[in-house]
Amino acid sequence: MPKKPASTKSFEQSLSELEAIVQRLESGQLPLEDALNEFEKGVILARQGQQQLQQAEQRVQILLAQDEHAELSTFAPEK
Repeated sequence: MPKKPASTKSFEQSLSELEAIVQRLESGQLPLEDALNEFEKGVILARQGQQQLQQAEQRVQILLAQDEHAELSTFAPEK
């Protein structure tokens, strides 16, 4: 079973790695156990990317808020 990444990768790094995993899986050349491990890594990367996109969307919504007098505060992502 693959280990979870020690630190969160950038969105671009995760996307690039996810694309490479998809190519390896689509090749059909991986043994079943390796394919399952790659799939698991892909799911982890996809979830991280989704979380990063949600955080970015929240930041944009804060910046585009209608109340121009609203005080901006530092964004604290959910853990």
